[in-house]
Amino acid sequence: MAALTLETLDIINPDLYVQRGYPHEEWALLRKEAPIFRYQRPNVEPFWAITKHADIVTVSRQPELFRSSQLLFVSQDEPGAPLPDEAILRQLLNMNPPEHGEFRRVVNQRFTPRSVQQLKNQIERITTEVLDDLVGREECDFVTEVSAKLPLAVIAEMFGIPRADWAMMFRLSNAMIGPADPEYGGSESIKENLERARLEFFQYFNQLCEDRRKTPRDDLASALANGSVNDEPLPPFELLSYFALLIIAGNETTRNATTGGLHALISHPDQWERLKRDPSLASTAAEEIVRWTSPVIQFTRIATADTALHGQQLREGDVLALFYPSAGRDEDIFEQPSTFDIGRYPNPHISFGIGEHFCLGANLARLELQVMFRQLAERMESVELAGPTQRMRSSFVGGIKHMPIRYRLRAQP
Repeated sequence: MAALTLETLDIINPDLYVQRGYPHEEWALLRKEAPIFRYQRPNVEPFWAITKHADIVTVSRQPELFRSSQLLFVSQDEPGAPLPDEAILRQLLNMNPPEHGEFRRVVNQRFTPRSVQQLKNQIERITTEVLDDLVGREECDFVTEVSAKLPLAVIAEMFGIPRADWAMMFRLSNAMIGPADPEYGGSESIKENLERARLEFFQYFNQLCEDRRKTPRDDLASALANGSVNDEPLPPFELLSYFALLIIAGNETTRNATTGGLHALISHPDQWERLKRDPSLASTAAEEIVRWTSPVIQFTRIATADTALHGQQLREGDVLALFYPSAGRDEDIFEQPSTFDIGRYPNPHISFGIGEHFCLGANLARLELQVMFRQLAERMESVELAGPTQRMRSSFVGGIKHMPIRYRLRAQP
């Protein structure tokens, strides 16, 4: 195998993520030798790869200097570049101050620690139901039968979406988050896959908005449909984009963290036994799982002026890709960063982001992960992989699409 060098390393090709998972060896080399690295490859618009924890924090806390942009999509057949803001959705992830804060406030109160804590009994109930469906069996696909079900059910119930429509929400979320993956996006181009999924999302949410304006309820759909920014109703495109964002973010990343978390526990049996002996570790385990899996691979920023970062000169208009999984393994921040430790404390990961774009649903994701892994520790007597895992073809969100497991699960007393 050829030696890894800065000139040949690959960190953005989605096929890499399918074949190997995250390129931690490459990120480690960049953190050591070129933390602000000018990435130039065929079929990829040049960008700066930002791999150090401190540098990502610095960029994230200067939204006026580093403007939010769309993400980088790359396939072998299409050039990879930040897509125009209008190309997919116009929502919180690609908004900037002061607009970002105004739109965030529309639903912010529904995701505070106090509001999320009121959902605990609901999350416990859904988790119990999901695991009860596995009792009496020995094998399952953990992704489709467990980790996908909890977050999708929770966010769908928060929206007031009928159960009959949940499968459609799952399908469209996959298509939006993995447009380069043949199973999720289809055989058309990335842009065509995104446009098709977006249109179907928008048609559904437009009908939902009309219903909630006529008969408002105490749910997220009503809050959005009747919400306002600067005393004006949300513009139609931004409103429908908001719906799509919350559905996608509300189930995709938590699903991938849950799957990756169990995979990590299976791969580290000492930590699995530790959690089974003391399920109260589920809180710190959830944080370590988020650090370890870091489901969002990268977001991009665009420099609005010439500036310097970590001794490197950047120009106005330059694109920066912030690699969050790399920050989670930064040797300057974490002791033994390549060790999976469910008791790790403190754990200053930034897998939920940092600054104004800190994940709106972080409190909800934390609670879902804590409940799921506590119940797994209490009820799952044994677990192992029952076949190869299949990863999503994406350099934006890192996820396992299928993970067959063999297990023994106790029924509820």
